[in-house]
Amino acid sequence: MKYISLLGASGSIGKQTLDVIDAHREKFRLIALSVGKNVEAAKQAIDQFQPELVAVADWESFSALREEYNGHVKIVAGEEGVIEVATHPKADIVVNAVVGSIGLLPTLKAIEAGKAIALANKETLVTAGHIVTEAAMKHNVALLPVDSEHSAIFQCLQGEQPKTIEKIILTASGGSFRDRTREQLRHVTVEEALRHPNWSMGAKITIDSATMMNKGLEVIEAHWLFQLPYEQIDVLLHRESIVHSLVQFHDSSIIAQLGTPDMRVPIQYALTYPDRLELKGVKKLHLAEVGKLHFDAVDFDRYRCLQFAYEAGKKGGSLPTVLNAANEEAVGAFLSGRISFLMIEELIERALARHTIIQQPTLDDIRAVDEETRRYIRSLLT
Repeated sequence: MKYISLLGASGSIGKQTLDVIDAHREKFRLIALSVGKNVEAAKQAIDQFQPELVAVADWESFSALREEYNGHVKIVAGEEGVIEVATHPKADIVVNAVVGSIGLLPTLKAIEAGKAIALANKETLVTAGHIVTEAAMKHNVALLPVDSEHSAIFQCLQGEQPKTIEKIILTASGGSFRDRTREQLRHVTVEEALRHPNWSMGAKITIDSATMMNKGLEVIEAHWLFQLPYEQIDVLLHRESIVHSLVQFHDSSIIAQLGTPDMRVPIQYALTYPDRLELKGVKKLHLAEVGKLHFDAVDFDRYRCLQFAYEAGKKGGSLPTVLNAANEEAVGAFLSGRISFLMIEELIERALARHTIIQQPTLDDIRAVDEETRRYIRSLLT
């Protein structure tokens, strides 16, 4: 039996993680979870899985749950509560499925507690990759990727020698607006941006997919997960989302991982690694039915956010933190109707241009830069 702590149980990845746990009750036990302010999701998870510990974001949610479940489940609140979930003494593995940089500190605390990390929160490595990877090595903790692209690369590298890698290739669907010109993007709506052609994801990640910032964050994440320079990380447009990513080796061989687009597959692989379990309810891939697969080079002028990410990653230091914080604030502004779609990249570019890079930033530096960047973006919106 593997005991699981789940951060972000009410989000898209969190819900699909619960599906995987529920499908294999004989293998997995949900011991602790966090849900932000979603009290109804917390109640449903408590009734279904009977965890020992539940963390919520605020005291209003805390009061609502404690009144109903006092004596049956321990309810905690705030960042300290999330950390308590991440470091639950019975947990074997922590699934970090929260969205945003708030996932960083709980991840570090879980690593210090010796927990394996199933990482879907890419912002953790984007903002503090050097700190997280050093901590994982120090405490001999596995960082298991949950993103479909990184899981694909991880699977392709099983049994391979890192020194034989020529490059890794992340595939990208191109998002909701892949068939539109930049001129056509000037007046797109939030509703249009949220219609991803292939994947079912949360709102923030879906917008990131439309701007290709999601792929940019994945490039930085891949740099840290696989310890490769950015010159060995490519992105390829692939509209079907069947080939999840590829690895090219020095002998010119390419190994790819394929499957229908369903996040439960990489989630389950992270939880069962190095084993595999049957996963019911996932559509099997039949290549004869697919018929054709399409691949195209990325136009960096079309997807400027991807270019920003490469530049920020190569310059390093505190700049990826600025990239991530500015993006989170800008996407939030777009989702709330305060800015246009193309203004997302304009705000990010301004934040990157004004920042003085701190090399080898400490955790305190990262948190300070994150907050200062957010204040700056919010100041541009007033």
